Amino acid sequence: MDVQLIVRKQLTLFVPEDTAPAIEKVRKLYNPIQHQLIRSHVTLCREDEIEDIDRVIENLDHLTSTKCTITFGKPIRFDHGKGLMLPAQGDITPIQTLRASVLKDTIAVPKNSMPHITLIHPRNGTCTDEIFDTIQTIEFPSSICFDNIQLIEQHNGGKWQSLHRWSM
Repeated sequence: MDVQLIVRKQLTLFVPEDTAPAIEKVRKLYNPIQHQLIRSHVTLCREDEIEDIDRVIENLDHLTSTKCTITFGKPIRFDHGKGLMLPAQGDITPIQTLRASVLKDTIAVPKNSMPHITLIHPRNGTCTDEIFDTIQTIEFPSSICFDNIQLIEQHNGGKWQSLHRWSM
């Protein structure tokens, strides 16, 4: 019997450890499975966007961008209320520019993705009304400065592992 290995890769902006305590506390308490799989982060590029990985790595190796700061709003629910995230708000031009640099010559027109930090992933957690009300009282960082990009990989739904890190 052949066992198929499912490998996923993505480019990620991990929340710096000194900024993450409130976020990680919520994730650990209300979404422990996801908390064990991956630290709090903003996904920069999904797996379907980095299929030309050699070109993407070349772009990352020649990146001239500076640090990327994202402003976040209050937690909102998504996926019929089951998931919970901190959405970016205000000017997201810096992250869109960063995405365009990373995806240069790989995707004709990179889609505009809405940056966010997932607090409760609907795949393995549920945000109830009670949880939502409790989380609304927590003070999360309103602005986070990201200073590196990591290429990460997951095998068969397991814990994400960092393959490489680029400083910005």
